[in-house]
Amino acid sequence: MSTVPRPNDKKKVREHYDRMSLYYHSLWGEHIHHGYWIRGDESKETAQVQLIEHLAQAAGIPPGARILDVGCGFGASSIYLAQKYGAEATGITISPVQVEMANKAAAAAQVGAQFLFMDAEAMTFDRPFDVAWSVESISHYQNIPKFFLSVAALLKPGGTLAITDWFKKKNLTPREHKKFLHDLEHGMMVELQTMYDYAGHMAAAGLEVTRREVLNKHCAKTWDFCLDIIKDKALWAAAVQNGPAFVRFLRAFKDMRAGFASGNFVYGLMVARKRV
Repeated sequence: MSTVPRPNDKKKVREHYDRMSLYYHSLWGEHIHHGYWIRGDESKETAQVQLIEHLAQAAGIPPGARILDVGCGFGASSIYLAQKYGAEATGITISPVQVEMANKAAAAAQVGAQFLFMDAEAMTFDRPFDVAWSVESISHYQNIPKFFLSVAALLKPGGTLAITDWFKKKNLTPREHKKFLHDLEHGMMVELQTMYDYAGHMAAAGLEVTRREVLNKHCAKTWDFCLDIIKDKALWAAAVQNGPAFVRFLRAFKDMRAGFASGNFVYGLMVARKRV
């Protein structure tokens, strides 16, 4: 068995978000994900909300839905869905720091959202959900087929899975993958699959894909903002204090921008329904 650590090592991912979340919140804001530009001149914050709304519209979120937000970050998606759709949202994350931040944000917003410390690859709930929601989290997981089986088991018959995630272009050769995506994966602590891989995993879990969309042209501008953000010397100082993995993460911002430019990195949206 290989002893080479995987780029998405769970302990490393947890440690990263525990240590850096306060910095990210101060620089990124309440949403820790890509923006979705419609006109092109929106602020980063507006574009981030537009991404959430685009996914919600694509998924057809019904009013009052019971929603599981997997990999909830600072809780902003859940809070938005609770405010706009009257959702009963439960978010989970493996970062205790993010759990505390998200619960404080929900209390301040006075919405029906709660946040729990829970591993997405070992989920346990007593009641099923109408919707499972995940924004830019699944590529951190070590056993993605198992995750889709678990999430399908937590959905009601006919329930909805709504995700955006990071993918690689189909049919990349090993040489191309190493050249274009290796540093990105290790810096960002992800392992990239294709959207077709996810569709296969979903089908095996009893989930039928109803919508699949590549969002690159609407989301690539995120990294123009991010490269401006990492000009902040305080962020680099924090990264240096926290070790080489954090410095590698910031250096990977340029790899992300290059991945978008080359088309080898894919930012995708998928919606699936659990078979009745």
